[in-house]
Amino acid sequence: MLLWAGGLLLLLLSVAVAVTIGPARISVPDVWSAVAAHLGIGDSELSPIRDGIIWNLRMPRTLLAAVCGAGLAVCGTVMQSLLRNPLADPFVLGVSSGASTGAVVIVVLGVGGGAVSLSAGAFVGAICSFALVLLLSHTLGGTTDRVVLSGVAAMQLFSALTSFVVMTSADAEQTRGVLFWLLGSLGGVGWSEVAFCSAVLAVCLVVCLAHARTLDAFAFGQDAAAALGVDVGRTRIVLLCTTALLTAALVSAAGAIGFVGLVLPHAARALTGSGHRRLLPVTALAGAVFLVWVDTLARTVLDPQEVPVGVVTALIGVPVFVLVLYRTRRTT
Repeated sequence: MLLWAGGLLLLLLSVAVAVTIGPARISVPDVWSAVAAHLGIGDSELSPIRDGIIWNLRMPRTLLAAVCGAGLAVCGTVMQSLLRNPLADPFVLGVSSGASTGAVVIVVLGVGGGAVSLSAGAFVGAICSFALVLLLSHTLGGTTDRVVLSGVAAMQLFSALTSFVVMTSADAEQTRGVLFWLLGSLGGVGWSEVAFCSAVLAVCLVVCLAHARTLDAFAFGQDAAAALGVDVGRTRIVLLCTTALLTAALVSAAGAIGFVGLVLPHAARALTGSGHRRLLPVTALAGAVFLVWVDTLARTVLDPQEVPVGVVTALIGVPVFVLVLYRTRRTT
């Protein structure tokens, strides 16, 4: 409980401080004043411009960064446990690439004539990508390295499909916007995206926590989990569809942000151990704090130019990926 309370306090402070960072000079008391006023608690003495910067620009972006970080970290934790693979995460296994392809098909080609939403397209793409990974890895033997290689193949395939759709069907303005979004961008988001992604995260986190003991059983392998009374097939379908849904929702709002689901679960396990009832909430808090500061760095390090969030997470995640791969090789 102390760890969770400390993580939640750190997240609140991180959000408050991150909102103050930028060209406009804003203090933490200004942030609390603006938030309290919009929640109907007291009045704010801030000017309309400063209030708008806090409430309409920086606060939605920072909160969405926290939601995306938490969601991607939870997805990585669940995938690593289900597949017994320390290298599994939505980006490495191609789920993010598939979701990006589905979203780009909706945006650029207008599939469904407006009846199909961006999130629905991203979800279908995520499911198709992960189904391909499972099929390839099962055909090749289902070992840890085969799953990773299948994920890399799916990631390259769907990235190529996305590039093909953009280059052949999008105009110059669409191409610039889509390519920047595909690298991960939290710019221009509003409260509707925050509300939608938060709702999806809350539902998916509840589902994952409800299966916490089942995920603990998977640590001993599928056969051991089945011997303990776990319906392996049903559990896999439920949890993999849950992670695909969460990934799709996050990708539709923020683009493909990689390596968060790979790095944070390992850091959280060092604090809590492998029990998922403790691990999942701590991982979510760690992912939220991590992406809040990564996004802050991305939008300020080359001010006024903005660096895509996915570029910063890749610069951090690739060395960690290599380290985990090296440690996995040494233990096998």
